[in-house]
Amino acid sequence: MDKTELRLDPLTREWTIFNESRALPPVNASVRDDVLAESPFRAGLEHFAAHALHHSAGESGWQVRVVPNRLPVLRVEGDSRAEVDGLYEHLDAVGANEIVIEDPGTRTLDELPPGAIAQVIRAWAVRIEDLMRDMRLRSFTVVKSVGRAAGQTVAHSLSQIIAMAVVPPALRRKLRHAHEHFTLRRRSLFADIIEHERRNAARVVHENAGFFVFCPYAASAPFEIAIWPKRECPDFHRITHEEADQLALALGLGLRKLNRAIDHRPYHLALTTAPSRAASQEECESLDGGFRWHITITPVLRPQDALHAATGCHVNGIWPEVAADYLRTLPDAP
Repeated sequence: MDKTELRLDPLTREWTIFNESRALPPVNASVRDDVLAESPFRAGLEHFAAHALHHSAGESGWQVRVVPNRLPVLRVEGDSRAEVDGLYEHLDAVGANEIVIEDPGTRTLDELPPGAIAQVIRAWAVRIEDLMRDMRLRSFTVVKSVGRAAGQTVAHSLSQIIAMAVVPPALRRKLRHAHEHFTLRRRSLFADIIEHERRNAARVVHENAGFFVFCPYAASAPFEIAIWPKRECPDFHRITHEEADQLALALGLGLRKLNRAIDHRPYHLALTTAPSRAASQEECESLDGGFRWHITITPVLRPQDALHAATGCHVNGIWPEVAADYLRTLPDAP
């Protein structure tokens, strides 16, 4: 690629500027060099987080545990009704913040066997389904930060489940754009993108019976990876056991390839799913045939660009076709 190009993401409607002069060496070092706080989450230290919201069996007595975050960004206590003060609106920061301990030992998510990754995936689904019983909570996401530069503070493989009493703007935009596409074409935007990517093939990284792994057309960062389900389903918590096994294979493969490509640099993982049906009627209507839950893995190679802070446009020096082509050449196995 020898030109500067602007690309529009059809789901987020965000622009990315591609310019090979911005293919700069990563500023952030390998996460293997990070000095992090000692983990209180290993097997044998359960007394530090004694109240388990969920656990699955394993050789250490458990394989996956879900516990409340002791420093939650949101709390269950409070009133989710908004109050207006002139031009401003506010409400209590009602929600939930749970920690998913992905392994009793020191293995990272990509180092786990598929069965153990599937247990993590099922823990995400079980806890989201349980949190949805609180009618105040409207949106749910899974986030994972790997590396100090990405926000990781403890030396353990963790992810977090966050439930909010509002539908955040990023999710609202995706719902709206998926609904607009479906209204116009009577076809799912997700299905159309998968079909186009499969025909084009240049950005495809991997595909199995249930999931499609690719580098997005307007990737916001070098080597960004998207994992989309093939089945039309807006709700992650409705994932089947078979799909959890298929996702475990796709996720493990994607993370291993990514780590080999960028030498274990920091990344963010985000799982986006539909809001609860207690959300507004407008939001619920946007789910009719148009939206799917999905996962995005975004490397954090450099500090945020000033241009992105000012305009919302991402800057990327590596075209997704180049990234996907390289990722395909890398081994799948651990």
